[in-house]
Amino acid sequence: MGTQSTSPVSISNAIEHKAYARVGLLGNPSDVYYGRTISFTFGNFWASVQLQPSDELVIKPHPTHDLVQFRSLDHLVNRLNNEGYYGGVRLLMAICKVFYNYCKENKIDICGKNFTLSYDTNIPRQTGLSGSSAIVCAALSCLLDFYEVRHLIKVEVRPTLVLAAEQELGIVAGLQDRVAQVYGGLVYMVHDLNFLQVHSTVRQRWLNGDKFILSSMLEVANVAKEGRTALLEKDHSKLAKLMDCNFDLRRSMFGDDALGDLNIKMVEVARKVGAASKFTGSGGAVIAFCPDGPSQVKLLEDECQKAGFIVVPVEVVSSCLNANELQTLKKLVC
Repeated sequence: MGTQSTSPVSISNAIEHKAYARVGLLGNPSDVYYGRTISFTFGNFWASVQLQPSDELVIKPHPTHDLVQFRSLDHLVNRLNNEGYYGGVRLLMAICKVFYNYCKENKIDICGKNFTLSYDTNIPRQTGLSGSSAIVCAALSCLLDFYEVRHLIKVEVRPTLVLAAEQELGIVAGLQDRVAQVYGGLVYMVHDLNFLQVHSTVRQRWLNGDKFILSSMLEVANVAKEGRTALLEKDHSKLAKLMDCNFDLRRSMFGDDALGDLNIKMVEVARKVGAASKFTGSGGAVIAFCPDGPSQVKLLEDECQKAGFIVVPVEVVSSCLNANELQTLKKLVC
């Protein structure tokens, strides 16, 4: 594992920030059940946003992710079937609106300057790695520095702004991803009932007081709580058991049809060699942990290759906060 710098980059008066992909290690990935989660950002995948001062306010479409020119009607339809209708422009516009409204409501002066926003990302789509929120998080960091209001919009407020931007677009989400991407590193969260949202039929059953769902969600929350202790004590065997337990609980609640055969197969391939495994989010990719070391990793890589899956070693990213923000965080924790 390694760390990567998350400091802003200045290019000819431009400001550039990165936000990294997020893995849900333990707990419920949707974090909307009044529970606990452990998640972390990792440096293999990221979204970057660049802000350049300009006379007019411009949101630049990405040449690949915001494609509007096609070879044919067939090309357009295939693109929509595979990628959907949405790129990153809508995300940049949404965070600009949320940022503006927050500053206006809190009497923070951001008048007199315009900019051009552009973005890039290598976070795979539909893999549960929080690619959308990474774009929004990086854009918010650019706005904070451009208007020099980082000290006025506290770090504990920023995940809520990122979430609000996605809610503007009808994206159903919780705070887990945004907190991990704003703070960076390994994050343990105890979720507040005030942030709950409707998320699925399981969510509705939870609201209706379904005893099985209620008890299972409590078990999932306890998995994250025990996982925090296992990490602090470096109990790798316990951590592996908790990861497997986390997946099994989720599978029992949501059912195989909801999880999908391919997603389940990824977990089963990892378990075949004795590795622990669970989804990184709601599906599309899994995180595998090999407590037995390099030899087990090699077995996992071989089995994944046979199954047609790609293995990417995780590079954990350290905190994204600057020294002053870290000091504030330490005070909050204490």
